[in-house]
Amino acid sequence: MQVEIADTIENLLKDKQYSSLRSALAEMNEADIAAIFSQVKESSLPLLFRLLPKDLAADTFALMDTDGQELLIRGFSDNEIKEVFDELYVDDAADIVEEMPANVVKRILKNTDSEMRQMINEILKYPEDSAGSLMTTDYISLRPEMTVSEAIKRIRRTINDAETVYTCYITDDNRKLLGYLSVKTLLLSQIDERISDIMDKTIICVHTLDDKEDVAKAMNKYDFVTMPVVDDEGRLVGIVTFDDAIDVMQDEATEDIERMAAISPTEESYFKTSDFNHAKNRILWLLILMLSAAITGTILTRYDEAFQAVKELVYFIPMLMSVGGNCGSQSSTMIIRGMSVDEIRLKDFFRVIFTEFRISIIISVVLSLVNGVRIWLMQGDLKIAVVVSLSILCIVIISQFIGCTLPMLAKKCRLDPAVMAAPLITTIVDAASILIYFNIATRFFNI
Repeated sequence: MQVEIADTIENLLKDKQYSSLRSALAEMNEADIAAIFSQVKESSLPLLFRLLPKDLAADTFALMDTDGQELLIRGFSDNEIKEVFDELYVDDAADIVEEMPANVVKRILKNTDSEMRQMINEILKYPEDSAGSLMTTDYISLRPEMTVSEAIKRIRRTINDAETVYTCYITDDNRKLLGYLSVKTLLLSQIDERISDIMDKTIICVHTLDDKEDVAKAMNKYDFVTMPVVDDEGRLVGIVTFDDAIDVMQDEATEDIERMAAISPTEESYFKTSDFNHAKNRILWLLILMLSAAITGTILTRYDEAFQAVKELVYFIPMLMSVGGNCGSQSSTMIIRGMSVDEIRLKDFFRVIFTEFRISIIISVVLSLVNGVRIWLMQGDLKIAVVVSLSILCIVIISQFIGCTLPMLAKKCRLDPAVMAAPLITTIVDAASILIYFNIATRFFNI
């Protein structure tokens, strides 16, 4: 759909139907325009951007990818840079500055007013993964001694500079956070009531150096649209808005998925990452897994006599390794997800093990009975059926134990639990499955 719209826009531009083009763009949402701008030719982008109304242009610019933003900035006049950045919220401006080359940053800061420049520098001084780097200083603050009427007047004066007006924060003369107040509560109150009488004095906030993933989790937990950010002295320095929290959650989910697939995370999108970097992000773990898989081959060579004595044993190795790997992967996936949403904590270690043990008993009994009966009916060999069934019982229990404990141990060692995901656990479980299977077989057949 976006490709078709992009083609239509290109055709209007080619035919120089600027009036129709301006009208069409003005009726669109900024997110849709930014997506379309990523599809059009780079040579068309500056002209298309200049056709947008002033407010819409700034909102669209904030949502464009870094390459598109840099292309436009390099083609902007100093006055155009100032106009765009004057319309941006501080957190969006800081994000853009952080991604730009030094020479572009110098030009941006040169053409922004001193107040905006100071706020951008204030945000950029915080660590990349902290609440301070995520926050915006564009919020509405009220004083506790204000009346509802005075508060509404203040909101009307400052609303254009605020990123959101759903929640107003109450601070004293030293900017210390005292509470908050929703606009709904404000509008439903009598005009002569004091803010101190109607505000919510329950203070839930984060600190500037808190991890931004923890901020997103806190906003989800308390169902907040915005989260206040305070410094070490309890002074309100900014707020984190829900759109930034969603971006954090999306980035963290993407990073976990990449780690679970044994890929080193990257900040670039799929198509913007070079082939070399794609290979580099994957090759290290593939080498580790390949070399570790050699352990399984080493184990197999120890049981040459068993193969010679009972050749049928070989037929069931792939199935048993598959069962073990799948069970371990299921268990690790559930634990990793549980830890990522704070449902499972390190203190639940033994509780998790006991839960997975109970689950593994049920699963192993069902799988072993089904396979035992299948082998007995199809091959008529009761001994092999018993060996495979007993192996499945043990493999499933051990696999789920490995799958649930390794992610939690990784967390204990301050590693990302996603590292201990499907590929690594499957490799470990494969070796364990072979050992279990042939130890049972050699004893059963007295080999």
